[in-house]
This record gives sequence, C-alpha cells and structure tokens, in this order.
Amino acid sequence: MTLRVANGHHGWPEEAPFDKIIVSAAPEEVPPALLDQLAPGGRLVLPAGPAEHQQLLVIDKAPDGLLRRRDVFAVRFSSLEDTAPR
Repeated sequence: MTLRVANGHHGWPEEAPFDKIIVSAAPEEVPPALLDQLAPGGRLVLPAGPAEHQQLLVIDKAPDGLLRRRDVFAVRFSSLEDTAPR
C-alpha cells in the first residue's frame, strides 16, 4: 500500500488511477482532479460543501465512467484549500 499525506486538492496524478480515494478535509466542491484520477469501479469518500452545510459524500465511478453520488449525512471538517502549485 502507498500513502501520501499532502494537500490533496490536485490529487496525485503521477500515481493515478486509484481504486479508492479518502479525503479528510472538506473542499466546497468536489475537486475535478480527484474524479479524473478515480479508476473505473473506484470509490471516492470525502466531506464537501461550505462550512455550515458540509455533507459526507460517497462517489462511485462505474466501469463505463458514469459517476454516482450519495450524500450520507451532515458533517463538519476543516476546509481543504486549493493551495498546491499547478
């Protein structure tokens, strides 16, 4: 198993695609880079939304690339800031 601890807003394109992605800080919107780096059949779990209305999300990517999003329940996490260089 490989683990990376970093500002994950831009993911880890050098190691993609990923079967599972778990994010422990909340962006206001799901970062497109994370969806792009999710393998077909993969799952992304993250909190997302503005601080006062965050939801824990589970996003599954079907083998054909179709995304299915489920809002699980309300949460409150630290913000995930887009500070990484592009």
